[in-house]
Amino acid sequence: MSLEVERFFSEQSPLATEVAAFRPRAQQREMALAVAEAIRDNAILVVEAGTGTGKTFAYLVPALLAGGKVIISTGTKNLQDQLFQKDLPMVRDALRAPVSVALLKGRANYVCHYHLERALSDGRFATREDTRNLARIKQYAKVSDSGDKSGIADVPENAAIWMHVTSTRDNCLGQECPNHKECFVLKARTEAMKADIVVVNHHLFFADVMLRDEGVAELLPACNTVIFDEAHQLPETASLFFGENLSTSQLLDLARDARLEAVASAKDFAPLPKACDELDKAARDLRLVFKKEGRMPASAVDDFKEWPGAIKTLSEKLAQLSGLLEKQAERSEGLENCWQRAQALVQQLSKWQKGDEPDQVRWLEVFHHSLQLNTTPLSIAEIFEKQIGGSARAWIFTSATLAVKQDFSHYQGEMGLLNARTACWDSPFNYPEQGLLYVPQNLPDPNSMEYTEAVVQAALPMLEASKGRAFLLFTSLRAMQRAHEILQAEFDRRGWDYPLLLQGEGSRNELLSRFRTLGNAVLLGWTCAARRCRW
Repeated sequence: MSLEVERFFSEQSPLATEVAAFRPRAQQREMALAVAEAIRDNAILVVEAGTGTGKTFAYLVPALLAGGKVIISTGTKNLQDQLFQKDLPMVRDALRAPVSVALLKGRANYVCHYHLERALSDGRFATREDTRNLARIKQYAKVSDSGDKSGIADVPENAAIWMHVTSTRDNCLGQECPNHKECFVLKARTEAMKADIVVVNHHLFFADVMLRDEGVAELLPACNTVIFDEAHQLPETASLFFGENLSTSQLLDLARDARLEAVASAKDFAPLPKACDELDKAARDLRLVFKKEGRMPASAVDDFKEWPGAIKTLSEKLAQLSGLLEKQAERSEGLENCWQRAQALVQQLSKWQKGDEPDQVRWLEVFHHSLQLNTTPLSIAEIFEKQIGGSARAWIFTSATLAVKQDFSHYQGEMGLLNARTACWDSPFNYPEQGLLYVPQNLPDPNSMEYTEAVVQAALPMLEASKGRAFLLFTSLRAMQRAHEILQAEFDRRGWDYPLLLQGEGSRNELLSRFRTLGNAVLLGWTCAARRCRW
């Protein structure tokens, strides 16, 4: 296979017919050969290659040439879509490889027929926009083959209505669902089982494998190669799923679902909707104990006088709802599911409050609309090592940032990959001549009200110099929206005609397509760990 790999990264590469700007790069060819050898030997390979190396092609070519079943896990759903829609078809065509490809995402990315019907029958939503979006989703579900919410451009992927028409691991009824045969999630997983190449993301990989869900866990036994792109994200992601977490979002989902099931199957039992409302309020009150977003150790709750009362009330209301659901569980599969969820949440909340687990760290994370209680193992190395051991397959870990001065020992220690092969290549880019790093001085404290405006003002000269053509990334939804307001006002005042695009105005794919097509747009986006809760 090495000769074939060499040929595909030479001057005469078939890739040149698919990629007009293709140029042979020594780093890319050498990485591809290292990946090919690891696949041949069923070895573990940790490889760092700088930005511009072309890592995607460097692992796709040997993976497709080797044959067998391959799982590729990416850092984000955006990268998933890019691999599935662009990179994989391009390499497959160049290789003339007769391989099938499937895209697999978490449940929350697919319309759920059962919950869509529940939402339509309920009809109570916070805004008129929710009602309009629900009608659009209803029509989309009738004609879509995949049910993937990224396929409907008219409804933003962060629209509030999505939580009402998608399922989670908790509220999925599985084979007991009346819509089981037409389930979009089941269809996606069936296609993934048949495909040669399956593209997932890190959150789905760990959620499925560690929690033994159907999906990735079913794919692994038949898999020959697992490739983790953006592998620097794995330690944090793995820690999240090797530990336990309980969020107010889960409690709100339970209250909402139990309320809908009560309307459908227990209309004569008045205490149930009342208990749902009380749990909803208790969960929201617990979040309101904290005024600022951020992370803190569990011990920090002692600094908040409202905490003891709020957590006590939440525990009582959750236990009360669980007891009422137990009495009504036999009336429908939906009520039975809600009771099982309530029981599990009661146990999780009690366990977190006790905090007597050895070698575990308890901490909280406060998001804009939710609070998450986390328990994380001090080390994931031994746990992860067991997960990847015992099977004859190749494991490839790649990113632009894994080593410290070409030393991988820290990453290997974190992930339990002490016996892995390692390789490192610098970027082919000439950064001193082709790149510029600008660090504004004397900015306000990031937690201050003035910070976002100061950052935007510092960025304006850069936007003028680049004639738009910029991507601004924020760590909170509020900061992104505030920056959008400031930029819109500044663009109007200065007479700039650069299109201003905001994440949430449409689906990610549609927004990125507009950004590329326009050529001089400024795109504002945000990234937040809260998305881990609904992957």
